[in-house]
Amino acid sequence: MVNNKALGTGGRKSDKDLKIRVKTAKGRKVASTKWLERQLNDPYVARARSEGYRSRAAFKIKEMDEKHKLFKKGMRVVDLGAAPGGWSQVAAKAVGSTIEKPLVVGIDYLDMDPIPGVVLLKKDFTEDDAPAMLIEAMGGQGADVVMSDMAWPTTGHRATDHLRIVHLIEIAAGFAIQVLKPGGSFVAKVFQGGTEHELLHMLKRHFNTTFHVKPPSSRKDSAEAYLVAKGFKGSAPAEGKITPVE
Repeated sequence: MVNNKALGTGGRKSDKDLKIRVKTAKGRKVASTKWLERQLNDPYVARARSEGYRSRAAFKIKEMDEKHKLFKKGMRVVDLGAAPGGWSQVAAKAVGSTIEKPLVVGIDYLDMDPIPGVVLLKKDFTEDDAPAMLIEAMGGQGADVVMSDMAWPTTGHRATDHLRIVHLIEIAAGFAIQVLKPGGSFVAKVFQGGTEHELLHMLKRHFNTTFHVKPPSSRKDSAEAYLVAKGFKGSAPAEGKITPVE
């Protein structure tokens, strides 16, 4: 007979005891084992699987939308660094995008399976002709939301990684300013160290509100956060059409 009092649990195992432990397999690095263990014990990974999202990252944009009202029916959305497609899935559902009338365009250099209501481009957004391809995919129409979950693979050198992510935000912000309709929003991943003062100052000139967010589904031990800029002040392009910048 088990003495529950002696165990100090009253018969109930602690959350620590209930966690799935992964043994280090031959050929698998310790870091890979820890990542796998974290994935298996992550409630957002389980939720993503049960709710049909391609990644736990879907909940980040979903939580930001719920709090900051980013999407409305009929909006046009551009997803930069879209793979594996979780953000595009959330956006497509929120704006009512369909196969017949797609309102969401995603771009990534990685392969992605089709998403109903989303036009997907296999292309590195940092390449010079990528913006023109996105504008063509939107039929020359302006966007209501430009969102970016892009990030370079980390080098382990904090200063270098910071500069690389700032560069991605800069080119994403430049594209957003080019294509957004008045009142539009821009969302981009940033990392610890925040956003460069020059970039933040530039965004404040173009948007009514600019702030940083760390959604609940973003892991507490992660350095990531998100920059949200709302209320784009720009003028609408002539006849609602966008001409790519040469």
